Amino acid sequence: MSYQHILVAVDGSPTSDHAVAQATSLAQSTGGRIRLLNVMDPVAHISGFEQPEVYSQEVLPRLRKAGEALLHQAQERVAQRGVPVDTVLIENLDARVAQLVVEHAQAWGADLIVLGTHGRRGLARVLMGSDAEQIARTAPVPVLLVRLPAGADVAASA
Repeated sequence: MSYQHILVAVDGSPTSDHAVAQATSLAQSTGGRIRLLNVMDPVAHISGFEQPEVYSQEVLPRLRKAGEALLHQAQERVAQRGVPVDTVLIENLDARVAQLVVEHAQAWGADLIVLGTHGRRGLARVLMGSDAEQIARTAPVPVLLVRLPAGADVAASA
């Protein structure tokens, strides 16, 4: 199968960066294009004690800016290798991250979903093992799970 529409979920972790690199190589060989997807998960970053105005005026803009920055960095790396690429930032209000990734893959017409298997926790957290597993189980298209090579460090994945 020739993968023409490759969806890559990114979270800024070394594993996610490696998934972008693998997807880029695949897109180069198939003549395909890549869509980079980041799911903001603001609920994971609140304590429940924030005032609504603090949440909407400080927390959300900070998360949005961080998501846009990591998408932009990944987009530049893909574009430098001559692969058509675009980005999507989704704000998660109440769904599982896995559900949002699968729904976006269907809506966009993805032929393949590429994921790093160990996402970062905290501000850049998008995918955790359970989300990657859920995507692999429920996606209507093949899912490529990418791990860092044994002994790889942060610099090796960039």
